Amino acid sequence: MTNRLKDLLVEPAQRPTASAVKPEKDAMKRSRKPVTTHLSRRQRARQKTVAILPSMLTLGNLLCGFTSVFLASRPENMDLPWGWTPLTFAGVFVFLGMVFDAFDGSVARLTHNTSELGEQLDSMADMVTFGVAPAFIVVQLIGVEVPFISEVSDAYLDRAAMVIAGIYVCCVALRLARFNTEIDEPDEADHMSFKGLPSPGAAGTVVSLILLHQHFFAHLDEHHLFIRATAVSMVGIMLLVALAMVSNLRYPHFVNRYFRGRAKFGKFALALMLVMLLFIWPQHSIAGAFVIYALFTPVTWGLSHLMRKKNKHQTATSDADPSNMDGE
Repeated sequence: MTNRLKDLLVEPAQRPTASAVKPEKDAMKRSRKPVTTHLSRRQRARQKTVAILPSMLTLGNLLCGFTSVFLASRPENMDLPWGWTPLTFAGVFVFLGMVFDAFDGSVARLTHNTSELGEQLDSMADMVTFGVAPAFIVVQLIGVEVPFISEVSDAYLDRAAMVIAGIYVCCVALRLARFNTEIDEPDEADHMSFKGLPSPGAAGTVVSLILLHQHFFAHLDEHHLFIRATAVSMVGIMLLVALAMVSNLRYPHFVNRYFRGRAKFGKFALALMLVMLLFIWPQHSIAGAFVIYALFTPVTWGLSHLMRKKNKHQTATSDADPSNMDGE
C-alpha cells in the first residue's frame, strides 16, 4: 500500500491539525536563521584594523600630495639632506603617493573591503597628489610670480604657465571622473587598458623630468639660456600630457597585461633589468620609463594611421592602373 493510501486511511483524529503544524513551521523558520558567533575582543579589533587599512593607505597618498605642495613652496636655497632641493623632495613625495595609490586598491580587494566610499576617497587623493602637486611644482620651477594681478610682475610666460597649469588640473579632474563612471567592475583583472593617459602616468611624466632637471641643473645658474629653456619646456610637456589624459587613446595596463600571474623567463629577465637600471641611474630610468609610456600609444596610433593611409593609397593606385585591367 502506497503512502498516499495510508494518509487517506488515517482517521481525522489522528491527522495533525493546522494549529499543530504552525508551531512546527515557526520552529523551522527559526532554525534557518544564521547562527551568530561570538568573536573575542582581539578578533573584533583585528577585523576593524583590516577594514580601515585601505583607507589609511589612501589617506597616506593624500598626505603625500599635501607634503609635496608644501615642500615645493619652500625657498630654493634651503639646506636640505643629501643636497637635494625642495622641488626634488616634492617630486619624491609624488612618487611615494604613487606607492600608496598602487597598494590601497589591492589591499581593499584582498581583505574584501571595497566600497564606493573608498573609490571616491581614492579619487580625491589622486586629485591632490597627481593633479595639484605636479602643476604647482612646474609653476614653482619656472618661478611664476603674480600674473593677471600684479602690474610689476605680469609676464606673458607667467600667464601662459598659470593657464596651462589650470588646464592640467582640470584634465586630471575630468580623467578621474570619467574613470569612475566608465568602470563598472572594480576588479583589477577586468581592465587591461585605460581610455586616456592615467593620472599617475601623467604626473609621473612631468615630475620625473623635473627630478632629472634638478639632478643636472639645480646648482647651476638658473638664468642660463639652456637651463631656462628646459624649465620652460615643462609647461609644454604638462599641456601634452593633459590632453592625453582626456583623449580616447587606449593606454595599456602593463602590470596586468605583462606581469600578472605566472611570469615567463623573458618577462622576469626584463623586470630584473629594469630594477638594475633603477638602482644604477634612478633619475634617468624613471624619466625614461614614464616618457616612453606616455609616448607609446600616440606613436603606435600614428604609425598605424600612416600604414592604413599608405595601404589605402596603394589600393586606389592599383585599381586605377590601366595595366591591371584585362586586355582583349
